[in-house]
Amino acid sequence: MTPIDITLNQKTRELLITWPGDEVHALSCEYLRVNSPSAEVRGHGPGQETLQIGKENVNIKGIEPVGHYAVKLIFDDNHDSGLYDWNLLYDLGKNMEQYWAEYLAKLEARGYTRKLPGQVI
Repeated sequence: MTPIDITLNQKTRELLITWPGDEVHALSCEYLRVNSPSAEVRGHGPGQETLQIGKENVNIKGIEPVGHYAVKLIFDDNHDSGLYDWNLLYDLGKNMEQYWAEYLAKLEARGYTRKLPGQVI
């Protein structure tokens, strides 16, 4: 499925994706960054994932189309190596509650406490 519209709201740090049937997913920049499809985040195979920590204040500074099947998101922490294809973006939107809960559980297991966006410690 191909999105109808992709809009970045840098102030709220959200990427709004509208799909056919007027289904809309609002994905935070942090959520997209920690779920990057890049090898840096996902590794090259099972068990090689790297937990992304300290991304609460990350923002997207650029979006580049890749053919008719994906976008490259350029984050302000200089991460830009993941290609987010339409299937991945739809999956991230559809399963956001589950994936976010899993991410928070991994952070907790690591002993990391998330900071509120905008909070600098």
